Amino acid sequence: MKWIFPLLLLTGLCVEAESARFYLGTYTDHSSSQGIYTGVLDTDTGKLGPLELAAPLKNPGFLALTPGGKFLYAVTETTGGSVAAFRVESDGHLTKLNELPSGSGGCHVSVDATGRNVFVANYGGGTLASFQTNPDGSLARRTALISFSGTGPNHSRQEKPHLHSTYLDAGNRHFYACDLGTDSIWQFILNPATGTLAPAEPSSAKVSPGSGPRHLAFSPDGRFAYVNGEMGMNVTAFAHDAKTGALAAIQTVPVMPPDVSTDGMGSAEIFCHPNGQWLYVSNRDVAGRGRDNITVFAIGGDGKLTRLQSMSAGVKVPRGFNLDPTGQWLIVGGQSDNKIAVFKISPATGELSATDQTAAVGAPVCVVFAPAKN
Repeated sequence: MKWIFPLLLLTGLCVEAESARFYLGTYTDHSSSQGIYTGVLDTDTGKLGPLELAAPLKNPGFLALTPGGKFLYAVTETTGGSVAAFRVESDGHLTKLNELPSGSGGCHVSVDATGRNVFVANYGGGTLASFQTNPDGSLARRTALISFSGTGPNHSRQEKPHLHSTYLDAGNRHFYACDLGTDSIWQFILNPATGTLAPAEPSSAKVSPGSGPRHLAFSPDGRFAYVNGEMGMNVTAFAHDAKTGALAAIQTVPVMPPDVSTDGMGSAEIFCHPNGQWLYVSNRDVAGRGRDNITVFAIGGDGKLTRLQSMSAGVKVPRGFNLDPTGQWLIVGGQSDNKIAVFKISPATGELSATDQTAAVGAPVCVVFAPAKN
């Protein structure tokens, strides 16, 4: 018996907590931020490690990692707009490779499943830019700059196209671009070998007039897609045809309870839980009335949504958030109060509960987790 305690102690010393690395895009022009930050989340306890500057960069808004996590791309929200390429080092820090112009008002970046094609949505210019990369992860060239046309009923914000985000489905062939300005989700066919995009048939799917589609989330099984309306404060559920790529609207639901005024609010980010049972949407109170929250929906077998919870976001202006690869935790960034906060996700209901884990960082607007290690 006298050997049991030392043996257990030795065994305990050999056990390492599971951790998930994440990256933060931030605004540097009106905060203390210097660029892209990185940190580690203990997925056993939800505890945050210290945040570190991964790479200096001016206004690195949204970020995207290649599927293997070897390279990271950041869209810079600067005059003219650009996209920057980085190599991810073993310690999580980033080495800049190069930077190319992306078009006016870049606001979102994504990478295809091959890691060889990078896409940027240009909000200000209302355009979509595509790039191919070199084997070393650097940006080789811009392969396209696609313009759009149209308007929406909100004359102050939908006077022209405003591309807000880009996505590919699981087959890496059907490409989607959310356009706040025309209430459209534009659809294309991707040739991964060349990085070229050809218009699909139909060429777009529509949301309710004035909704202002911002971001999109696919269900893990690919049967459904969900688009949050920034201005309409709603979510539209679509049935997704994996063969043709077509999206067919099946439901539109408000993100807030009917007794809560949404004046001065705007929906921001949207993600599906890895198990496909729940959907999360962040909602910003730009009017500063303390209504910042994250709404949780249950996803039915038919893809339709039922609101479960509207949880205080714990930060001011929750523009970006993400779920860790295990689906146990959610990290949200507060653009206006310069911090991130961690929430626990109930494994039974998907609902959120606050934790005491927060960290200070200037104007965080995007949270991206590195792929889980096999």
